[in-house]
Amino acid sequence: MKQLLALLLLAGALPATAQIDPVLLRRVPRDTSRLQLNMDAVYNRPFVQPGRLPVALGGYVEANYQYAATDGVSEGHQFQMRRLTLFVSSSIAKRIRFLTEIEFEDGTKEINIEFASVDVEFSPLLNVRGGVVMNPIGAFNQNHDGPKWEFVDRPLSATQLLPATWSNVGAGLYGKKFGATWVVAYEAYLTNGFDDQIISNTQNRTYLPASKLNPDRFEESFNGVPLFTGKAALRHRRVGEVGVSYMGGVYNKFEDDGLRLDRRRGLQVWAVDLTSTVPKTRTVLTGEWAWVRVNIPDAYSPQYGQRQAGGFVDLVQPVMRGTIFGFDRAVLNAALRLEYVDWNRDRFAETGGLIGDETLAVVSAVSWRPTAQTVIRLNYRRQWARDFLGNPPARTAAVQLGFSTYF
Repeated sequence: MKQLLALLLLAGALPATAQIDPVLLRRVPRDTSRLQLNMDAVYNRPFVQPGRLPVALGGYVEANYQYAATDGVSEGHQFQMRRLTLFVSSSIAKRIRFLTEIEFEDGTKEINIEFASVDVEFSPLLNVRGGVVMNPIGAFNQNHDGPKWEFVDRPLSATQLLPATWSNVGAGLYGKKFGATWVVAYEAYLTNGFDDQIISNTQNRTYLPASKLNPDRFEESFNGVPLFTGKAALRHRRVGEVGVSYMGGVYNKFEDDGLRLDRRRGLQVWAVDLTSTVPKTRTVLTGEWAWVRVNIPDAYSPQYGQRQAGGFVDLVQPVMRGTIFGFDRAVLNAALRLEYVDWNRDRFAETGGLIGDETLAVVSAVSWRPTAQTVIRLNYRRQWARDFLGNPPARTAAVQLGFSTYF
């Protein structure tokens, strides 16, 4: 028993190349077919299983240097430890498996359970998932691992319009239907949802990510009404993948101990995502666009938008493949990101003029991948942010150099 306990501790604390006999380590096989979907990202990761232990381990880390200035004002040179994420998975039985993802952000400023679910597989078209599930709104929310991206920052629309890595306690169904060149898939979950922090927050705007600050959502629902999230995706072997998703529910506490406080106020989010690769040039196109609609109380000022929208488009072009600096199969990429978020698409009731509160950004990147699981990236960011009143935009420029790698 003592030897087994020691081996478990070593397996969790040391990397695969440490003092464990390499013979006892084996890579957990992954589905390497081309018909992978964004919904498969949670399991489509590199895992190592030490010996005969019933668990497989993995994770990733990302850190960077940054120098940024807004209208000529800068905080100087900054080194940032963005996140350290750990994966643990286990095949409990032939068609029962468990996976958890635990993330440490900004050192240990935030510690989050992003995923912790049991999957029971009845058939390819019918599978049950329960626990802490990742709501499948858009594509980035599920396929967010740092080593998969050429950019240091996550997209604005995925982090400040939609709540990136948005997960809740709940359960639902998912499945896939395979063909020779096509795969069709779906996901549908009922979970705990948002709270009134989306309109009562330090951002002073309608801000869905504020609900991530409520740790009680893993213990109880804020208002007792489930949040529904559903997605349908279609992938062609040569063309790529397109997904359509919806998330909707009630965010306010409309009743307390049988006492009526307010009418039910809902929110709806629609998203479309696209992933494609041009065969001849191997250019990768990734895009996502989301629309948000929130029922705001009449007493709130117009700076709290009822309608929001935003998205991003990434273009990644390999420019060199082969042996680079002694690394076989290395890749040098050039990339470009265009992103836009409008937190308030309403109009002033008094004048009929458009309300501001929007941000546009362009990010260029050069990335070097010594292996498929590691990326070293240099980014240059230009950003224009217009305030609620529509004043001339604040201009930001930033240089970022960082890395991200699975381990």
